[in-house]
Amino acid sequence: MTETIIIILGICLLLYVLLGGADFGGGILELISRGKASGIVARAIAPVWEANHVWLILVVVILFVGFPTVYSTVLTALHIPVLLVLLGIIMRGSAFTFRHYDIEEERPKAIYSSIFRYSSLITTFFLGVTIGGIILGEISQDYSKGFFTIYMHPWLNLFSFSMGVFLVILFAFLANIYTIGETKEKEHIKRFTRIGKYLLIALVGSGALVFATAEIEGHPLFYEFYHSIPSMICFILATIALPFLWIYLNQNRRTKVRIIAAFQTSMIVMGWFAIQFPVLVKINDGTDITMQSAAAPKQVQLQLLIALIVGVLIIFPYMGYLYKTFKFDKKTS
Repeated sequence: MTETIIIILGICLLLYVLLGGADFGGGILELISRGKASGIVARAIAPVWEANHVWLILVVVILFVGFPTVYSTVLTALHIPVLLVLLGIIMRGSAFTFRHYDIEEERPKAIYSSIFRYSSLITTFFLGVTIGGIILGEISQDYSKGFFTIYMHPWLNLFSFSMGVFLVILFAFLANIYTIGETKEKEHIKRFTRIGKYLLIALVGSGALVFATAEIEGHPLFYEFYHSIPSMICFILATIALPFLWIYLNQNRRTKVRIIAAFQTSMIVMGWFAIQFPVLVKINDGTDITMQSAAAPKQVQLQLLIALIVGVLIIFPYMGYLYKTFKFDKKTS
């Protein structure tokens, strides 16, 4: 039962990275392109950006109900970056809406656009920082050590910042790939193809930076990957996907590029999940919070699992219909 809930949690997390991540990346892409992608990004994410947050809500609910120790530990030790993420989500969502529905004057629209772009960047960065804090293992449950050790040290480090940079580039790359399929104009296709290549190179470089900073911080991330067969398989498959992405970008094979980019991202997430398993949060004194130790009582998990199964049967078909209506039926894709 616990394993089934964890699988559903992993699927929701992956969907949030692939879909919600691309929404965050849309604001970053606007920033990179100096506003030239604004119209296309707005058309691309407007029908689905609010719906994509359902995956994050599911992740939070599953942790709160099914693994309360994980929920309380993460939101206590990493409450500063988590708070910045939540504020960023509110700011970017509000700015995106006001930009579309507010008065037509240029100055308010420019202000809202700036808020949308920079809050997308900040939100994504601190989301990566939070993930870095969970992975690194500097979280302390000894609350007598002082404010800095408890609330700052777990995330205020090179590894967590490199994770933030990596996630920014990954989300921007996903948004760029999806955006290519939203336009037929040759000028835009050429521009986004060029940006996509730069982001792909940056993604590889930032991935190497994550491994380097992990070693600097004393976390044997490469060792963990090397000694985990599932993680190594995911790493190899993600690497093999790189030349295909480059080739299909050159050939403007938009559907194939989207599929391979989603596949590569899935391999990255699954590779990380494999080295963590069964640990959910690493603690600096070695008493890591595992899937079994953090699990709620069996009766609570049973009720949660029933609710999740019913929810999945309702949510997945309707989300599929939403995407079919606004995305898959579009000839540009």
